[in-house]
Amino acid sequence: MLILSIGSLAIRLQYASLVGLASLLSAVLLTSSLRASDLPASGAKFTATDSISLDIDPLPDAKECLEGLRWKPDAFEVTCESVEGEHGDLLVRFPSAMPSGDTINDKVCLEWYVAKDASGQPVTARAVVVVHESGRGMTVGRIFARGLAAQGLHTFMVQMPGYGVRRTESTGKPELMLTSMKQAVADVRRARDVVVCMPLVDDTIIGVQGTSLGGFVTSTVAGMDDGFDRVYILLAGGNLHDVILSGAKDAAKVRERLESLGINGDKVRELARPVEPLRLAHRINPQKTWLYSGMYDDVVPPKCSFALAEAAKLPEGHHIEMPTDHYTGIVFLPSVIVEIKKSMQDE
Repeated sequence: MLILSIGSLAIRLQYASLVGLASLLSAVLLTSSLRASDLPASGAKFTATDSISLDIDPLPDAKECLEGLRWKPDAFEVTCESVEGEHGDLLVRFPSAMPSGDTINDKVCLEWYVAKDASGQPVTARAVVVVHESGRGMTVGRIFARGLAAQGLHTFMVQMPGYGVRRTESTGKPELMLTSMKQAVADVRRARDVVVCMPLVDDTIIGVQGTSLGGFVTSTVAGMDDGFDRVYILLAGGNLHDVILSGAKDAAKVRERLESLGINGDKVRELARPVEPLRLAHRINPQKTWLYSGMYDDVVPPKCSFALAEAAKLPEGHHIEMPTDHYTGIVFLPSVIVEIKKSMQDE
């Protein structure tokens, strides 16, 4: 376990200075200027193939969990679309492996933030799939996506079910969060196979990074199989039902909404169980997984992060405790991004 320290008056970043934060925020605000000819054109189509493992886990509970999360591997079509606005350089669309029945929601969307050289031209590079937090604006997910792209990595931010262009009147409601997480897990795992078929992507190492809600999704994805070569989990952990039943702020809002619908206690546990990270944590590769938790987090209590770290048997230096709560952790994003870049470069 690695602990980042606090100074007497302010947080002293051990891996990046506040200058790094300013640089990162500047990168987030700037839109990439790429030539259209360097990327697939809008309407370009590719064929991807599922690589999900169908191995049988010897533990009955894990076996049951995997059966609920898997689908029959198949080939599927991937389509590129132009971006309206500043979020990414291209949109990459593909069918959800676990459809909900809503045609708009079931067309997954990746925001592709292209890696580029000093002259602003796209380059061949390794890639990271980013899984955003619960906020409707997906702000932290997009900060990660732009920050990692600025470090020379292709990043593909998944818009989870009910978010962004996937949102409809029947999706995006807080009470659907738990049920939609199962689809989100499938979408993130399939996103790996989409990314490796895209031009400019060096597929020797593909990473996945998730924050908060996206961190829980990422944790479960990491336990499904060895599809991703690097896993980075921020402000998340295990025992999802405990977060909903006892967490503050954002978790409390979800809890209140669920309670207004008569969903509490055992019902919350029942809804969270299909995507509970701890059911598959023993399958996570500890040597290629890093967990960043907040020492003063009252949304995802530290005990939930420790539960995942222990169940996954993360080695020394792979569970980093940050002296922050669930929201002020943003000041550590530059250091986390630098650490991700470094480990993505390692063989």
